Amino acid sequence: MNRTFLLSWLLVFVLWMAGSFLVHGTMLHAAYQTLTGLYRTDADAAGYFPFILLAHMIMSGAFVWIYARGIEAKPWAAQGIRFGIIIAIFAAVPRYLIYYAVQPMPATLVVQQIVLDSIIIVILGAAVAYMYRNTPRGA
Repeated sequence: MNRTFLLSWLLVFVLWMAGSFLVHGTMLHAAYQTLTGLYRTDADAAGYFPFILLAHMIMSGAFVWIYARGIEAKPWAAQGIRFGIIIAIFAAVPRYLIYYAVQPMPATLVVQQIVLDSIIIVILGAAVAYMYRNTPRGA
């Protein structure tokens, strides 16, 4: 673990939390509230917020760690966007498709979740690539 890794982890964590709050805490919040019995109430969910923080810390660290091990001798921006797309296809898309298969969720909400979370993840890919832009390839 070096300084770039730790700063990247912090940046990705902050951006991911902010993006998730924007998407799930504001943009999709009303849709979630119509699904009574499927999601916790706001009051109940507040007690579980430390788990959200922990999950985002774990995801952010893993995200940066995977990126740092796969840096190629290619332009950083394209590499970061490509990485974000791959992670979105690997994580966000199947996660919400599985949720859709096992929970009574409207298809339109699932599409919104997939698209919006994928956008966040691509932004995160670009951000971590920016942080590693001056790192020697293979370092």
